[in-house]
Amino acid sequence: MTLENRIEAFVELGKQLQKLSPEDITTWARMATSRNTWFDEQNVAAALKGVVTFLNEQYLREWLYPYHLKQVTPKKVGVVMGGNTPMAGFHDFMAVLLSGHYLLAKLNSGDEVLIKRLADMLVAIEPAFANRFEFAYLLKEADALIATGSDNAISYLQQYFAKRPHLIRKERRSIGVLTGHEEADDLKELGNDVMQYYGLSSRNVSKVFVPEGYSFDRFFEANAHRSNILDLHKYQNNYDYNKSILLVNRVPHFDNGFMLVQESENLISPVSVLFYQTFTSLADLRQKLAAVKDKTECVVSAHGWLEGSIPFGDAHRPMLWDYSDGIDTMAFLQKI
Repeated sequence: MTLENRIEAFVELGKQLQKLSPEDITTWARMATSRNTWFDEQNVAAALKGVVTFLNEQYLREWLYPYHLKQVTPKKVGVVMGGNTPMAGFHDFMAVLLSGHYLLAKLNSGDEVLIKRLADMLVAIEPAFANRFEFAYLLKEADALIATGSDNAISYLQQYFAKRPHLIRKERRSIGVLTGHEEADDLKELGNDVMQYYGLSSRNVSKVFVPEGYSFDRFFEANAHRSNILDLHKYQNNYDYNKSILLVNRVPHFDNGFMLVQESENLISPVSVLFYQTFTSLADLRQKLAAVKDKTECVVSAHGWLEGSIPFGDAHRPMLWDYSDGIDTMAFLQKI
């Protein structure tokens, strides 16, 4: 199977996904929810939209153009796939297969339904892919590894694969920057960056930097329509628990009835909690962002005004070349 064959198959997969009806998406969501209640219809639909964007032919060819994939010697690449959001492992799934390697995928139990559905569709389009991947519980036969995980998991994987090529990403979160001059629409977009996928993605904004004296009233007002997030009992349980902890410990915080905002120097916040930290000047802000750069997935600001940031609302709209941890997955696959 040539590189061109592989590209054409993934492009066709994108076209077929684009044709899914609302009823089809509801069916996909029910399948996913049966295994993972965090994967509701709204979030499955959003994730599918992201996959379709990945499979745009122009984007695919632009992404792959700089690499010399025709020179790749196929090896078995193990991928430990995440399951924090629907189809979280799809980018790695696609990258390994497009690069010409064989994929050994260790699926997350909470996300195996949707990834397997995509794999079945791909094989139906191009049967030659049937022998290019398998879903495995153990990755002992892998010549190389790609994984994302907690500090403990990363330490174990680094030791286990010490003598084999590996790309291991650390746990990260994203940051928002506010000035107090944002419009209501800007704040709504930021709300999506914070609350989509219930805050479980590395691209979710879990902390914002704000000027001293900042009031969250307008942010709460702009996102009042998101109160139905409590319809998911798992989210409400997290909200109720975190609220009780803050109240019992008398920790100052803001509460709009479905989200808690707490001052903290930490970056990764619990589900239903948004951390904030103040800054006194642009120089102070840059210094504080630099201190957590290695733990930050992306930074968002209104219309991307801050250098190195992307606009509010774009945290969950990465392009193919927006690699997790900023590590070029395809370059890794090209050289192993």
